[in-house]
Amino acid sequence: MTPDPQKHLTIIGAGLAGTLLAALLARRGWDVDVYEKRGDLREVGFERGRSINLALAERGRRALSAAGADEAVMRQTVMMRGRMVHFVDGHVALQRYGRDDSEVIWSVHRGELNHVLLDIAEAAGARIHFHHQLDRVDFDTRIAHFDGRDGSHAIPFQALIGADGAGSSLRTAMDEVAELGDRTDFLDHSYKELEIPPAADGSFRMEPNALHIWPRGRYMCIALPNDESTFTVTLFLPNAGDDSLGEPSFESIRNGADAREFFERDFDDASALIPDLERDFDRNPTGVLGTLYLDQWHLDDRAVLVGDAAHAMVPFHGQGMNCAFEDCVALAEHLDRTPDRAAAFAAFQAERLPNARAIQHMALENYLEMRDRVDDDDYLLQRELERKLAERHPDRFVPRYAMVTFRHLPYAVALQRGNLQRELLVELTRGHDSLDTLDWDAVDAAITARLPPLPPESTTPL
Repeated sequence: MTPDPQKHLTIIGAGLAGTLLAALLARRGWDVDVYEKRGDLREVGFERGRSINLALAERGRRALSAAGADEAVMRQTVMMRGRMVHFVDGHVALQRYGRDDSEVIWSVHRGELNHVLLDIAEAAGARIHFHHQLDRVDFDTRIAHFDGRDGSHAIPFQALIGADGAGSSLRTAMDEVAELGDRTDFLDHSYKELEIPPAADGSFRMEPNALHIWPRGRYMCIALPNDESTFTVTLFLPNAGDDSLGEPSFESIRNGADAREFFERDFDDASALIPDLERDFDRNPTGVLGTLYLDQWHLDDRAVLVGDAAHAMVPFHGQGMNCAFEDCVALAEHLDRTPDRAAAFAAFQAERLPNARAIQHMALENYLEMRDRVDDDDYLLQRELERKLAERHPDRFVPRYAMVTFRHLPYAVALQRGNLQRELLVELTRGHDSLDTLDWDAVDAAITARLPPLPPESTTPL
């Protein structure tokens, strides 16, 4: 049977969002071609040094399930119960993400996840074309021009979907014919990836079921476990610091030797676990951190952007991938609902853009929390009260992290509700050093009066 040309879609980018979307669409009966500028990572391997480990949460798992990929992906993951905070004085403490082991997140290596999703997309019927770099697009004639190893290719299309990341070539092409409102706010911090190898017996060198964090004010270090008993370590530093105050920065820590001296001073327990710190620091690139904002994600019925191509964010809430996966499900559903692609693209943007803005905001806030607050007494008291209120009022008080990570509430709802709850936590703990001195009748009355019950979780199948 000849495929219906109106049911054909062309995806730019075979990364995480592109391959998941290809699988979702192919399973729904769409004819899908995916064009990727790089080679097949299943053959050439994954580029190391820029792969901040990913935190898979319930939103992402729900999308993977819709694509038939959850089981295969979960075999590559390591459970993380919470943040294992390494304090300056040397002691460590676990700050749980949720109530118990039913509320956890999962560390997964980007390369391994991409490998699985490539297999899933092809098994669903999508065709993936590697070594095809998008060069330009003639939107009037609907011809996309690619540069490949064997020359140039002019490929007709019905609609293009940009899943090609923060540096999206499709976004650049769209911006040449329509004003997208493209702007990027870069942090004054960057990152460097390092690695903790397995112990001599092949086991993990630290507690594996946690995200380890060394908060130090204006800078920090984190470590996420991998299924081969390694940890991916990420150092976050200001780009420049005040030398007179001895503030560390990438301006002052220029090579591996500098990094080793710095780690032994500020992260001494981590330093002992990274035998190749000098080599990793010198070899791996310094990654930038920024937030991409667009006012327009689509060009009538001819093109639309998803994931980082539309709304790249800093990685500090672990939601970039999960948000992109939600995008993929939402776009597939809108395309199912109407044969009018322009209407589907517009409805997709209307649904997802406010939620992308919300999680971008929360990701920036979470960076300040992770590096500055997780070892503060007032923060710890508020977290303690937060857990108590979640137990006492489960239908009204759900911690913002739980709303984002363990539920499917729209991000915009989680942001608004989280702000109300934060105000209450600050107000109720003001002047107290312990929960023992709280007037619990007054606390309960405040929650009932100011927080209406949350809507139930959707049980609609994807």
